[in-house]
Amino acid sequence: MAMAAPLTLDVTQVMAALPHRYPMLLVDRVVALVPDVSIHAVKAVSMNEPFFQGHFPGRPIMPGVLQIEALAQAAGVLAVESLGLAGTGKLVYFMAIEDAKFRTPVEPGCLLDLHVTFVQKRSRVCKFAGKAMLGDKVSCEVSFTAMIADS
Repeated sequence: MAMAAPLTLDVTQVMAALPHRYPMLLVDRVVALVPDVSIHAVKAVSMNEPFFQGHFPGRPIMPGVLQIEALAQAAGVLAVESLGLAGTGKLVYFMAIEDAKFRTPVEPGCLLDLHVTFVQKRSRVCKFAGKAMLGDKVSCEVSFTAMIADS
């Protein structure tokens, strides 16, 4: 039996799945989403990002916590699409962040590939493994848990 092709989402569809808006929307598009399994999303990192004004002047680097937030937002899209929650008003909240590691700095002009897989999925609590990539280099990897709740 042939598997269905992965879903792709543009930024408008991402915004339909997430409550985040500028400057906190950190997912620009979804390259491939396999419901109940994984997502590959992308964040185009621009010099115009507001955090570069202070992190760091003369050596702009995307903060690690925002890399984790971008992975979490990708996971939120994965959860919403997998659990059929679009339009329900449900939100996906962090519960735990574990084993975060930062390997390569993310600078303006980078295309940050966000790869997230389900580790465990229950009706209200999901565990994920995330990896942010710059080409073939890992910039960040993390395990996290999120809760699905009413807004």
